[in-house]
Amino acid sequence: MALDPTLAAEIEASVAEGFADQVAHTQALVRFASLRGAEHACQDYVFAQFRARGYATERFAMDRAAIAAHPGGSKIDDALHSDAPIVVCHHRPNTETGRSLILQAHVDVVPTGPLDLWTHRPFDPVVEGDWLYGRGAGDMKAGHAANLFALDALARLGLQPAASVTVQSVVEEESTGNGALMSHLRGYRADAVLIPEPEDEKLVRANTGVLWFAVEVRGVPVHVREMGAGANAIDATYRVIGALREVEARWNAETSAHPHFENEDHPINLNIGKIEGGDWASSVPAWCRIHCRIALYPGVTAAQAAAEIEAAVSRFARSDPFLANNPPRVVFNGFFVEGYVLEAGSEAEAVLGRAHARAIGSPLQSFTSPSYLDTRVHALYDRVPALCYGPTAQNIHGFDERVSLASVQRCTTAMALFVAEWCGTERKAA
Repeated sequence: MALDPTLAAEIEASVAEGFADQVAHTQALVRFASLRGAEHACQDYVFAQFRARGYATERFAMDRAAIAAHPGGSKIDDALHSDAPIVVCHHRPNTETGRSLILQAHVDVVPTGPLDLWTHRPFDPVVEGDWLYGRGAGDMKAGHAANLFALDALARLGLQPAASVTVQSVVEEESTGNGALMSHLRGYRADAVLIPEPEDEKLVRANTGVLWFAVEVRGVPVHVREMGAGANAIDATYRVIGALREVEARWNAETSAHPHFENEDHPINLNIGKIEGGDWASSVPAWCRIHCRIALYPGVTAAQAAAEIEAAVSRFARSDPFLANNPPRVVFNGFFVEGYVLEAGSEAEAVLGRAHARAIGSPLQSFTSPSYLDTRVHALYDRVPALCYGPTAQNIHGFDERVSLASVQRCTTAMALFVAEWCGTERKAA
């Protein structure tokens, strides 16, 4: 049943009333430099904010053995994987009459790059006009705040969801997805999930899986004056990159075989994200290592894709005069996940569509995303509608990352309306 128009108008007004506080809360989140492995202080702040609102709040560590044993677990690099806790709060209604919901967001952010290329310092949340700047402002601390303030909007009206709501603040979204998986392994389930990533006020219909891997190449070091007698590991690595580009091209040529990707020009992106090697400018380098990311279609398992990567590198090495006797080593060291498709027609999507239409003023659109999303955990392993929908942002993972505050307010309104209709509402206990 559609939400009562009078209640909907009251919710819209309540979101607007609390929006200045929501912006301040988002800025507080951005001030935490919650890079991978350094999310502890931010999670402490989140814990305190959940607890201050009276929610039953807990924090727990990753169970690395359980993650490694699960088919959706990504590879754990002991030196890099975060040990920051997952923070979760629970709302329990007086009477459970509605449908349950998980609201999830991540606090981890990607590195900033050179600071001199930012207009403002990346963890200084400056507002200019409609834009809130800062690393993580869009991806996804604005959405993280929206989860909490959508519930606050109901509380301001003396209301609360008439169903169980779990709010999950996770880490490792930018590198493995193991934080969301750990929440799943903890046993949290709901009838639907909403994750407000910055999606330009659209719903993600399908998204890719992702592999992270490194390729390690060894060379033969000699003095540069005798360069022809050695073997340059960096040069050899560039040849391996060429072979990986062939895999990328082959997978992109298969779009017609994958629903929702038929009209995508280049959904499979191979990124050579980091390169390191050599020890001395006048020595032929003895080693080189590249760190890579590549996407894969829904329905293709990470193991299948990984096997293709390994086979391609091995096949190329056998054809290379030097690498044939010095084969590269491929190591999978992060994301090892498959993508998913959000099947159309769920009641959860219909409810979000009505909420979006009222808050935004136009029909809800969906699109295919060539990126990793934590919604894959809930779609693949809980088999429930997993809705990824959120505000407009620019330059995520880039310089001068920023999020539109007007869009954040519209999406928070849509989310509050969605919660009210999906979960139902009841009066808060005195």
